[in-house]
Amino acid sequence: MRTSLSAALSAVLLVLLAVLVPFGALSAWVDLELDDTDRYLAAVSPLASDTDVRNTVATVVTDEAMKNIDVGPLQDTVEQFLHETALSFTTTEAFQRAWDSANRTAHQAVTASLHGDDGKAVTIDLAPVIEEVKKELVDSGVPFADRIPVRETSITVLSADRADELRSSFRWLRYCSVWPAVATVVLLVLVLGLTLVRGGPRAALTTAAVAGGGLVLGAVLLRIAVAVGRDRVLDEVPGTDRAGAAAVYDALTASVRTTVWIVLIVGAVLVVGGLLGRFVAGRRGRTAAAAPSGT
Repeated sequence: MRTSLSAALSAVLLVLLAVLVPFGALSAWVDLELDDTDRYLAAVSPLASDTDVRNTVATVVTDEAMKNIDVGPLQDTVEQFLHETALSFTTTEAFQRAWDSANRTAHQAVTASLHGDDGKAVTIDLAPVIEEVKKELVDSGVPFADRIPVRETSITVLSADRADELRSSFRWLRYCSVWPAVATVVLLVLVLGLTLVRGGPRAALTTAAVAGGGLVLGAVLLRIAVAVGRDRVLDEVPGTDRAGAAAVYDALTASVRTTVWIVLIVGAVLVVGGLLGRFVAGRRGRTAAAAPSGT
């Protein structure tokens, strides 16, 4: 009876941890990073040097400029020249400043879309970037640079349909904040402590191994959730924006993927430590039982 009860409690602990780990990590991520402008910018600012983002921006700028340029047989040559020049500009500090400015505005769109009911896609408006590119090219005497239009030109990072689908989930995650993550740690410490007090070291080692298994399973589920979310988000993004949107998604979820590895390592240590500890304790117990008693 006691063995059955212990097995049932172990199964409950494993399932609870497997559920709490991804839920806690995602809710903390939404509250602490996705909703915080400074942390959002800290995550996406380095993308100014990302190859996919730079190519996407250069392509958008070139496409917008070529709509106002017609030089006949030299069209392809001029287009290639403008693209290379725009791509070169994306390595400058001016581009970094423009990129940060565009993303500060984009963060407002992210929070409005995920927590409101505007039904709009989440985009990064490249108008500030295009304005800086045009100014730089005009000052450098680049032909046709003055024809580059400065108007709202966006990269889509989350379609309106996907935003509608994710909105209720994000509201729940935001509402829960960091408390599921705190509950995970409290549950783990409490269960291990009670087991040690009530059942002794061997019982605590068994519980540690079970808890480790729950953490490992939770980490795997969290990684799957991030991967599935990535596929679903990018599935509705236009092909021309997909590389840039993928870079933004990966940057924003970098901390979640780091959490996956941390939880996975902690879980593996608990599993190995718990099983190894029980094995050593068992051998010592058998050795002590087999030893002849003193007279």
